[in-house]
Amino acid sequence: MADEVRRLSDELVRDPGSRVFVPLGEALRRRGQHDLALKVTLRGLERHPHFADAHDLLARIAVDRGDLERAFDEWDMVLRLQPSHVGAMKGMGYICYQQGKREDAERFLSMAVEHGGDPEVTAALENVRRSGGVHASAVSTLEATHGAHSDDPRRLFADLLGDHDQTALLLDAQGLVLAGIYVDSEAHDVSQEVGAELSGVSDEAQRASRHLDLADWRSIVVETEVAVIAMLPATADNIVMLAASRATPLGLVRRLADRCVERARLWLGGRA
Repeated sequence: MADEVRRLSDELVRDPGSRVFVPLGEALRRRGQHDLALKVTLRGLERHPHFADAHDLLARIAVDRGDLERAFDEWDMVLRLQPSHVGAMKGMGYICYQQGKREDAERFLSMAVEHGGDPEVTAALENVRRSGGVHASAVSTLEATHGAHSDDPRRLFADLLGDHDQTALLLDAQGLVLAGIYVDSEAHDVSQEVGAELSGVSDEAQRASRHLDLADWRSIVVETEVAVIAMLPATADNIVMLAASRATPLGLVRRLADRCVERARLWLGGRA
């Protein structure tokens, strides 16, 4: 990644008018250098104000920075410049979904499907039309069965996740589930099984960081065939694991995971 950034930077220096600022900005964004990525992208847009891909990149940077309104506006600009841009439709749909605007979310995701969106977008659209999908209905069923209430640790992240197709757990170093709930596609609570599989992952990540002479690990993001999994340390001994649909933009996954970590730290502090 460092070599790629250096190569792209050199190319941009040689030709300041080049559109290579977009892959450069994307490489910086993926490295977590959001401020620098924003600066590079804005400078490029001064020369190419009608370049749809640049506005798309600016939207994704805005999501990473937690500025969903700016992201929505930039994706709106993308569609004005390139009406068939599926990424913009999907991004706007997920922002509306995150904000609980289901009718708008359905409209944008429907547009994305009509213009050739991937199967994950189709699945997301179906979840919106079901008013929250399997996860929300399954949690409601479990609450009715077990008498869950606002003090139930399984509900720790419920207001953050809302009705979206996402789920989160707070685990200790041995994989014991401290809070949250993980419901599979058949409405079964598999939290303990997931926790057992993740036992020791924090120690492994820390050992890998020391072996590579890196700073303490801050996050692990894995894209599987069915979901995006994000893991972040909540404390030295606990981690938060968030799972979301593959169609969810990575910026929104990271944003929601950070909010879950904040909630977990407050909850752990209250138990001390």
